[in-house]
Amino acid sequence: MAEPRRGESKTQGVREVSLAELLAKRAAELSLEKRCEDVIILDVRGLTSVTDFFVIATADSERKAKAAYEHIVDELKHDDERPFHIEGSDLLHWVLIDYVDVVVHIFMPDERTFYDLESLWGDAPKQSLKGAAVTGTESS
Repeated sequence: MAEPRRGESKTQGVREVSLAELLAKRAAELSLEKRCEDVIILDVRGLTSVTDFFVIATADSERKAKAAYEHIVDELKHDDERPFHIEGSDLLHWVLIDYVDVVVHIFMPDERTFYDLESLWGDAPKQSLKGAAVTGTESS
């Protein structure tokens, strides 16, 4: 690797990661631990003032949706993160966990298709996760 020229920084090309982005990635990874599928993170910072990131995941059963949402809430409590609000935990077809700067959506397949948040927020940069790692970043 070449040494930086005078006046250049060694950290050129490194971007600062916000706490909200770290929280979104952590929530997404926790959803994967409970076998959620099609997990994505949408960066909506430039599109709305409501929140900074959406985490969207699919659970193929009510049991998985319950396990995922409880796992996310419980594990993030260990990091001193507590949700501002939770909706849908009674029916489990669309569970919304609101951490203010990050909103986690756990959908059953039909509800995810019907509400289609990815298309609604189609201008948002998107990260897809598989396993425990981010597989790629793309802008729509």
